[in-house]
Amino acid sequence: MSFFDTYGERLIDAIQIHLFYVLSSVFIGFFIALILGILLSRIPQYAKIIMPLLSIFQTIPGIVFIGVLFLYLGMIPATVIIALAIYAIFPVLKNTYTGLLDVKPEYIEAAKGCGMSPIQTLLEVELPLATPSIITGLRMSTIYTVSWSVLAAMIGLGGLGEFIYIGIASNNNFLILLGAIPSAIMAIVLSLLIDVLRRFAVPKGLRSLK
Repeated sequence: MSFFDTYGERLIDAIQIHLFYVLSSVFIGFFIALILGILLSRIPQYAKIIMPLLSIFQTIPGIVFIGVLFLYLGMIPATVIIALAIYAIFPVLKNTYTGLLDVKPEYIEAAKGCGMSPIQTLLEVELPLATPSIITGLRMSTIYTVSWSVLAAMIGLGGLGEFIYIGIASNNNFLILLGAIPSAIMAIVLSLLIDVLRRFAVPKGLRSLK
């Protein structure tokens, strides 16, 4: 009872804030990555140059990126969401691009032979076949973002990282675990939910084609 009296309400708030950062940034990053992946799959000769350039963002330490955005945007949730969304883009982008390129040309030709337009071919053949790869990218992006969201506490914007940083500063292992364990559980639960989504994302008639 003393635990919940002391930390219960604060922990629940931290979990809600952390989950908000994860879901918001992954949602934004996913759709940006999906669009970019589709566009780049149409110009693979240029994508070989563009993809490494985009991957540079992945090499920037998270705290540096959030710190730079903090200087321009201030201490608002958008600072964290924008930074995390950018980090969330690349796993989905890479897998979308790869998944679309891996679709066998004969399926695309068959779709054209049936009179499908390029848009119909993309929506009804290519994307469904590339969906397992895309969902894998989404899973990676989500797990990474759960850990990156800890950085929000560095600029005073809460989340489970608040317990971790306070625990480190005060040499309190209990507080560190209070932030780390819910983060790990959140990553596992979201990963399992995405795995369930993966099973139902591809129509049965297309599952054996790719």
